[in-house]
Amino acid sequence: MTPFHILQAAPEVIDRVPGAYAHFVLPFCVGIVFCICWLGVGLVRVLANLSSSDRKSLLISLINPKTLWKDIKDVFCDCLLHLKIWQRKPLLGYMHSAIAFGWFLIIILGHLEVWLFAPRHLYLDNGALFYPIFYRYFIWVNPEHTTLRGSLFFFLMDLCLLYILSGIGLAIFKRFRSRLLGMKHTTKPSLMDRVALFSLWGIFPLRLLAESFTADLAGGSFLTLPANALLRFLFGNNLYYLPWWWAYSVCLGLFFVSLPFSRYMHILTEPLLILLRNAGIKVRHPRKGYAEAEIYACSSCGLCIDACPMNVQKKNLRFSSVYFIRFLRRHNEKKINRIADKCLQCGKCLALCPVGVDSPAIRRRQRAAYNDVLPFDYSPLKAPAPKGAVPGKVMYFAGCMSHLTPRIIKAVLEVFREAGEDFVFADENGGLCCGRPLLLAGKDRAAKAVIEANRKMIIESGCSTLVLSCPICLKVFKEEYKLQGIEVLHYTEYMDRLVAQGRLTLKKGEGSYVYHDPCELGRGCGIYDAPRRLVGSVGELRKAEKEGDESVCCGGSLGSLTLSYDDRKRITAGALDNLLANHPDRIVTACPLCLKTFSDASSDVPVVDIAELVADSITRV
Repeated sequence: MTPFHILQAAPEVIDRVPGAYAHFVLPFCVGIVFCICWLGVGLVRVLANLSSSDRKSLLISLINPKTLWKDIKDVFCDCLLHLKIWQRKPLLGYMHSAIAFGWFLIIILGHLEVWLFAPRHLYLDNGALFYPIFYRYFIWVNPEHTTLRGSLFFFLMDLCLLYILSGIGLAIFKRFRSRLLGMKHTTKPSLMDRVALFSLWGIFPLRLLAESFTADLAGGSFLTLPANALLRFLFGNNLYYLPWWWAYSVCLGLFFVSLPFSRYMHILTEPLLILLRNAGIKVRHPRKGYAEAEIYACSSCGLCIDACPMNVQKKNLRFSSVYFIRFLRRHNEKKINRIADKCLQCGKCLALCPVGVDSPAIRRRQRAAYNDVLPFDYSPLKAPAPKGAVPGKVMYFAGCMSHLTPRIIKAVLEVFREAGEDFVFADENGGLCCGRPLLLAGKDRAAKAVIEANRKMIIESGCSTLVLSCPICLKVFKEEYKLQGIEVLHYTEYMDRLVAQGRLTLKKGEGSYVYHDPCELGRGCGIYDAPRRLVGSVGELRKAEKEGDESVCCGGSLGSLTLSYDDRKRITAGALDNLLANHPDRIVTACPLCLKTFSDASSDVPVVDIAELVADSITRV
């Protein structure tokens, strides 16, 4: 018997059909209207706090087909499918995508089903936007619509509902056994987080129950029809379905009302963050404009807790990026400043964040808000002019940390000479700091003065290529110096090029090495392959337990302003354990700060810089 025949046999049921409206839709309507209004006000506030140039960049990106396509792709992959989480933790990725993508599919299918099958006077003419949400209550299969035509949608809707419920089940399981989904730590939810969370958990089970109560009349498939049969077996034909539709609507309304005050606001703000990021907009204030979009796009998933190297000690969990973002939302200035100062600025939280929230940049802006207040006059600054500066030459800039580890400078110069490189040593007889440490401390004005003095010296030298041995210098030269027409390279990139050009020949030995990715070189500048090619050409390259963008900070970072020496020692010990997982003969790094930090802590396994390794392996004619 088809649903239409059941309706013919049950006229008393038809009498209870309330057309295109029922009172139970009110909680949902109130919740969704409140949420949309809140989102609209927030959107206006974010856009108003952007600079005019940033707003212009955003507008241009929205009408640029290439950028627009990237926006659509990123929203689909990051907000719905959660591919970034899938790549690292598949089960966790499935959980997120099941809820997000499944809900999206149900919304699309529901509207399509209504557009195809609902009588026009009930939906389109009356403009009842809530109608597709409660379609199974408001409409039954009409005589002109065959069961076959509707059965495909019944099946797809049940399939999507099952998909979502599987994700909800994993989410509930994660709250109690997060390690099985690849997470050692999870965030502690606030009161509003709990309200939104429990509402979210309840929405789809209640939808299943509500649709199951009316499935024999409103249509159903492999999930709702058997549930309906079971309910009728247990309770008979007099099913009181209305309370379940009320419960479903109340749960939806409660979720949308609590959404702006909870971590789940990221569902609505992630797309905005993607649009702003793809437009090239950067953090300029710790709480306004782009930063506000980032703050509300943070999902508090907790992946940054496990990522943070400080959390090798449980007491430092409270300094993780997720809690920093949370306190920014609450305007807790005391805790904000304390957490901002602790950060190592290693960038691992950003590398692993599925949303791409640049917490390190926000922390630097927060530091600048209270550190960049004293008057400085750096106008007399002038970087010493290097001797022998000739247009077209390669310039080598060692930097402060390399001068504190002169063995690196010695090795770099030896490699250059063996390759017959015509170069000039920019800071051989003294020079200015690159400015990166000042930026990390929030001393923006002082940093800009130093940068301008160095920039003028480099441009006036006429060099065409700038080679650096310090990743800290490399990052600031690439991002802040604006050296148009001058190629900026790390020495590992340049030495790799020399080998590829045949200007250097390296002999391969029998030793085994593990390479440590310095934070500023790897996550900061995206340089991973060139150092590994160099190490692999002189010996056996073994893997660390975590490497690439998951590499563990050495602990010696200049980024933290207040982290204690004992805390740093713990981080260094954890990083060494990670590097020695496959028992290499030597540890190789490409950063003077990492070299010094590991050398002081490693008593059993020698630590060398790549420049030293290359210099010792050159085949000399």
